[in-house]
Amino acid sequence: MTAKVITATLHRVQRGHGKNFVAEPRPAKVSTVRPARVAVMLALAHKIAAAIGTRGLHDQADAARRLGVTRPRITQLLYLQQLAPDIQEHVLWLEAVDGIEPLTERNLRVVMRATAWAQQRLLLATVRPPLRRAGVVHRG
Repeated sequence: MTAKVITATLHRVQRGHGKNFVAEPRPAKVSTVRPARVAVMLALAHKIAAAIGTRGLHDQADAARRLGVTRPRITQLLYLQQLAPDIQEHVLWLEAVDGIEPLTERNLRVVMRATAWAQQRLLLATVRPPLRRAGVVHRG
């Protein structure tokens, strides 16, 4: 058996269950950035409320029928408007990077239970994961 000496730099890659070595590294992955899901839901809540206010929709039941969701889901969405204005602004600027959501609606429900805005701000600090985590970006 003869030994081979490799003097080039090799990069380990994994494809499925197998591992291999290649001479050239894979190109760096470009991050995909989009608005956070909870931001889109808050924007939808404002659109629904505006449509109900201008009589574009008769009521929440009409909105539920047209959007193909249940009435309780429309209520959940509209409750997002009870957040403090600065929290709403914060939520609207959140972005998901590579599919990692920085904040979920479920976490915000804990905050929405508080009626005082000062208390909501304190609760938000406890439920929100730190924004320094890899993959989470906050614009603004």
